[in-house]
Amino acid sequence: MVWTQTSVSVKTAATTPNRWDLVALPLVVGLLALAAVGGHQMAAPLASLDAPAVSLDPWNLPDYALRSTLRMLAAMAASLLFTFAYATLAAKSRRAGMVLIPVLDVLQSVPVLGYISFTVVFFLSLFPGSVLGAECAAIFAIFTSQAWNMTFSVYQSLRSVPRDLDEAATSFRFSGWQRFWRLEAPFAMPGLVWNMMMSMSGGWFFVVASEAITVGDRTVTLPGIGSYLAKAIARKDLGAVGWAVLAMLGVILLYDQFLFRPLVAWADKFRVEQTGAQEAPESWVLRLFQRTRVCRSLLAPVAALLGRVAWLRLSPLSSLAAALPPALKRRIAGPPSPALDRAWYAVVVAAALALGWTLVTFIAGGAGWSDVATALLLGAATLLRVVVLIAIASLVWVPLGVLIGLRPRLAEAVQPVAQFLAAFPANLLFPVAVVTILRFDLNPDVWLSPLMILGTQWYILFNVIAGTSAFPSDLKEAASSFRIRGWQWWRDVMLPGVFPYYLTGAVTAAGGSWNASIVAEAVRWGDATVTAHGLGSYIAQATTAGDYPRIVLGIAVMSLFVTLLNRLLWRPLYGYAERRLRLA
Repeated sequence: MVWTQTSVSVKTAATTPNRWDLVALPLVVGLLALAAVGGHQMAAPLASLDAPAVSLDPWNLPDYALRSTLRMLAAMAASLLFTFAYATLAAKSRRAGMVLIPVLDVLQSVPVLGYISFTVVFFLSLFPGSVLGAECAAIFAIFTSQAWNMTFSVYQSLRSVPRDLDEAATSFRFSGWQRFWRLEAPFAMPGLVWNMMMSMSGGWFFVVASEAITVGDRTVTLPGIGSYLAKAIARKDLGAVGWAVLAMLGVILLYDQFLFRPLVAWADKFRVEQTGAQEAPESWVLRLFQRTRVCRSLLAPVAALLGRVAWLRLSPLSSLAAALPPALKRRIAGPPSPALDRAWYAVVVAAALALGWTLVTFIAGGAGWSDVATALLLGAATLLRVVVLIAIASLVWVPLGVLIGLRPRLAEAVQPVAQFLAAFPANLLFPVAVVTILRFDLNPDVWLSPLMILGTQWYILFNVIAGTSAFPSDLKEAASSFRIRGWQWWRDVMLPGVFPYYLTGAVTAAGGSWNASIVAEAVRWGDATVTAHGLGSYIAQATTAGDYPRIVLGIAVMSLFVTLLNRLLWRPLYGYAERRLRLA
């Protein structure tokens, strides 16, 4: 009887709110209420957008900020699902990786506006008469600006899991499901969290385009910070532009404190090291919820369920193989079959040729060989800009990223600043660029180039910070014990450690720079236009003229250059990192 009373009293105490619950519970309820209000607005009738959807009254910005943030968070959730499925398949299957990684190279080089033009009609027809169709089109456009660097990050992590941890998982006879959730996903988490931050910040650049959708002769404008900013720029209202930037800064600070800083502190426990971190990142939100009583008791069943799911011995491929004939099972279990490889190569080549022939037929309907030569020449000019800009950005941000990543307190201070700078829309600098170039008679081919790297250089910084933060403390202590300093420390210790992460940042920064060239090589402010020679300005001019064959030609040439750059430069470097720079 005494035991029963004690257990009841303990259970009652565990479910009694403490002082931390009095702060956490209203916070959670408030966030859920805001999400519910925003979700209800997204399901309104499409006719509600016929009236002027956006007002430049600053008092409307909180509502617009909520709508834009919900779109970006929905796109982030879709990006996470895509990342884990796509990156895992590409990393685990040699044959699938042969196709998926080049396809990913092409996907990140296709302009976001290209996705909008092909998907908006589908989403509007999927939800006829509802704002939800336009919302889905906007979310998909933001998704295309978030998913690629996250996928590259997880792919790089899965390909560089330390051999000793891989062998330990094998010795414990983990199934594929258990290996992924108990080893590979945790190992990839620190880099993924920093790339999620970069994706959220980079998504702001495309919010302006995604919240104003044109279908035929009708433009559907969704309320949000992006459409507010676009209207302010169109009217040259610098005061409204300032209010939009302040609202954007406020939103970034909020989701940094309530989402990303807790994620960075939580993901720190997945660092691969034998000694504890000397200085771990902290989050007041994470500490608050760790000290609550009711919130933790409510989340405990969910955590227990997820833990059980992660330990399930699911192995769909093994179950499928068990149902195959014995001869076929022996063939699959044996070494790779050259005949099967040749058959797979033939299928891939045939599909590529069929797609290529379709593109050639479409382009030939409105463009000739002279247009192809022009596009290739302009593509070479843009390629030169991309290579030079990535080299300069690497020289600047790699050492700074290492210095920031080695100091968690400094990283916490820099984190929101870097997110804001990464989110700062480059089109706000267009008037400065146009006026400066025309006033001093500067060469647009040179002075428009920085606009290409303005928003994408942060991929390098964020990934280097992630790599430095994940660098094992025991290796840093060993280098200190052997008194490795100066250039030798950079050459033999830190640069090899962050190199795989740097590659992910450089690949996505290069792809983003190609994408940004469409707006950076043809800049307009009012009646003044400044154009640089390059593939981006070629596509922009063809888009303005509605010349679809030349639009497709420009995108195809851009995809070709991106794919060749990745296959000839970045993929060999990835292979070198996997062979020589993995933690043994």
